[in-house]
Amino acid sequence: MLTLPTLNYERVVWGQGYRYVVGLDEVGRGSWAGPVVAAAVIFPLEIAIPLGLRDSKQLSDKRREELDKEIRSLAHDLAVGVVEADKIDEVGISQATQLAFKHALKNLKAKPDFYLIDAFYLKNLKKKFQQPIVKGDEKCATISAASVIAKVFRDHLMRQFHHYYPQYGFDVHKGYGTKRHQEAIRRYGFCGIHRKSFNLNYLP
Repeated sequence: MLTLPTLNYERVVWGQGYRYVVGLDEVGRGSWAGPVVAAAVIFPLEIAIPLGLRDSKQLSDKRREELDKEIRSLAHDLAVGVVEADKIDEVGISQATQLAFKHALKNLKAKPDFYLIDAFYLKNLKKKFQQPIVKGDEKCATISAASVIAKVFRDHLMRQFHHYYPQYGFDVHKGYGTKRHQEAIRRYGFCGIHRKSFNLNYLP
């Protein structure tokens, strides 16, 4: 059964006196190429959730694009953070993901006073001001909105990379390990946005 996100988590935190409650999510963590992108979204109190909002992976490209526009028009504030493949190779994907969240938060105009995150804590922030939510992008409206913003932003980047490296099909698979992508790596080797630290030489 499909789970739709609600404002239940936000209402609890709002009820405790917090006003700038930010939802955070990332995309591209498991991709073989391109950046990891994080998004941070702050909704106004008791916002009407955009119709059909859900985890970005459960939406069509068209609906994600529509929701991206709706979220941007409704949000009190939002921002993205990007960490490129070379930095991922340098520090590892876990640290790169934390950096992407850090960049997204730094790019906000408003200063959050509470953090709702998909699955894990952010480093260097007091845990009492955070709530990691397992499958938060399916349950929590603010995190779900962040997943849409991050996904649409990253997909646009990967389509741009396609113009530089058309032989890999980044406009279709967005850097993930599809059969087409595997075959392209075997034929052409790695390009400038592949994550060399992922040791893709093991490809079957």
